[in-house]
Amino acid sequence: MSKPRIISIGAAVQDVFLHGKIFKAHNNDDGEKVEEFEFGSKNEVEGVYFSTGGGATNAAVTFARQGFRSAYMGRLGHDPAGAFVLSDLHKEGVNSELVTHTEKVQTGYSVLLSAPNGERTILTYRGASIDFDFKTHDFQQATPDWLYVSSLSGDFDSLKVIIDYARKHAIKVAVNPGKGELARGHAFKEVLTGITILSVNKEEAQMLFRGETCEELARHAANHIPYVIITDGPRGSVASDGHKVYKAGMYDDVPVVDRTGAGDAFSSGFTAMIAAEKTMEDAITFASANSTSVVSKIGAKAGILTAHTPLHNMPIVIHPIVKLPKA
Repeated sequence: MSKPRIISIGAAVQDVFLHGKIFKAHNNDDGEKVEEFEFGSKNEVEGVYFSTGGGATNAAVTFARQGFRSAYMGRLGHDPAGAFVLSDLHKEGVNSELVTHTEKVQTGYSVLLSAPNGERTILTYRGASIDFDFKTHDFQQATPDWLYVSSLSGDFDSLKVIIDYARKHAIKVAVNPGKGELARGHAFKEVLTGITILSVNKEEAQMLFRGETCEELARHAANHIPYVIITDGPRGSVASDGHKVYKAGMYDDVPVVDRTGAGDAFSSGFTAMIAAEKTMEDAITFASANSTSVVSKIGAKAGILTAHTPLHNMPIVIHPIVKLPKA
């Protein structure tokens, strides 16, 4: 039996990483961490690394490396950055037949100033990655088992089109939304009935549900959606399948080289295992391991795990769910 076909929808960008000791934050007079450069100065960097990013292309590579029939749907410009994104996807075996091109803007592009401790400052041009404007006819040739939707830069109308299409064609949907979509509040909660998996961090979950802890948030979310997973940085994650709440810490405490793409690796890793009908424990473990591997390398895709990578178990605390009143 072949693994499911998953189409990842959302942003695609070319990333350029600049590494150097000059990218080290310090506290200004107000106690805020800043990076400062003398105006008009010329500053030496110690390394340049080219890769691709964008939540949807990162997810598409997770699915491809796990043996899924993976495709990417999004918009690119007619430019070298767009060609580089497509080349990177094809190298990974990701289908790009649903990619469209625009003459109006260029492909998304980010310059990342990487500090020695793995933190980074990002200069980003979203370009074609805010020019989605999806219509129902854009999906007429799409026959996936799953749709994975990353941030659409606040294009809530496109998100509704995607979910409505999926609902009519019995397609499962996983969403790792951006703050622009979550800012719609009640309107976003209304589309939850068409979503199978919601992946958010704690701050994002609090934009939708009541709760001071991830456990409370997960219990509230269980009233609205079959699967939710909420990340809380180094404190780990909490997930729910509607029946139980699962609390996990970090997979491994590894030196952080670059945090770019860690959230995408976690969300897509969890989705991959649920789509493959693995257990919740398997899904949380793989998501955590995938994210841990990504932060140990430069770029959003270099550390994404391949199929059959051996994983160790991680402590996961499980409690029967007690659903809280809807909110």
